[in-house]
Amino acid sequence: MNKINRVALVGGTHGNEFTGAFLIKKFEKFPQLIQKYSFETVTLLGNPQAFAAGRRYIEKDLNRCFLSGDLQNTNLSSYEDIRAKNISKILGEDNKTKADVIVDLHSTTANMGLSIIIGNQHPLLLQLSAYLSAINPLVKVCHTIPEQGSNFLRSLSELGFVIEVGAVAQGVLDAKLFQNTEKLIYEILDYLERYNRGDIGESNNTLTLYKFLCSIDYPRNEQGEIQAMIHPEIQSRDYEPLHPGDPIFLTFEGKAIAYEGTSTVYPIFINEAAYYEKGVAMCLTEKEIINL
Repeated sequence: MNKINRVALVGGTHGNEFTGAFLIKKFEKFPQLIQKYSFETVTLLGNPQAFAAGRRYIEKDLNRCFLSGDLQNTNLSSYEDIRAKNISKILGEDNKTKADVIVDLHSTTANMGLSIIIGNQHPLLLQLSAYLSAINPLVKVCHTIPEQGSNFLRSLSELGFVIEVGAVAQGVLDAKLFQNTEKLIYEILDYLERYNRGDIGESNNTLTLYKFLCSIDYPRNEQGEIQAMIHPEIQSRDYEPLHPGDPIFLTFEGKAIAYEGTSTVYPIFINEAAYYEKGVAMCLTEKEIINL
């Protein structure tokens, strides 16, 4: 592909995920940290009103507002819908100054370490992911739903992806995770600079990819009330194997509920606080080693 001309760093897409939001604040205060490359690096605070209020969102989840049809629908007029339309104009394909790469910074209450979330298998995304996971054992790489038809902010660019860091509580800064995320951003920018120069060196030949299978909800009664919790044996064990018959939930009466699948899977976003409202207890992935 052509050289990269513009990279967008977005933080605070969810207003109570402070790691990314305060990194954006830092980069705006010290632009020399990211303005030393052959490409332009721009920063964007995704949801400033939600950030000011310390809330995930004001009216609706901004990171579910980027469906192409929704962006063109003038009847959608919530604060987040309007904000999504503005962000699309700033970063999207129709803009003369569109972002070639979008890095959307998130944090999670789940024990996700440093996770790279991609929505397609573009060769550059795979090579970048392989490089990052090779130099940093904390980095895991997930492939979620295909980007076509995606409602995520990252879908505004073919080379858009998410960094999820955790575990950290909502509305809280964790200094170590802040530093780890900042270091990862510099490693990404350095790699993209070497890519522009045609100097990415020896390629990593394999990548461990956790591919999204499905999400599962908590057990609920007819009124929709949760009837069981994440079992303590899998709490905080994101990316670890879950075998058929392993305990997955624990009822309030102390009864274990087993995983009824037929194959080993690797749960992620286990007990994510923001997903309770979405009916998601965890996401299940399959582990795949791909050759690049």
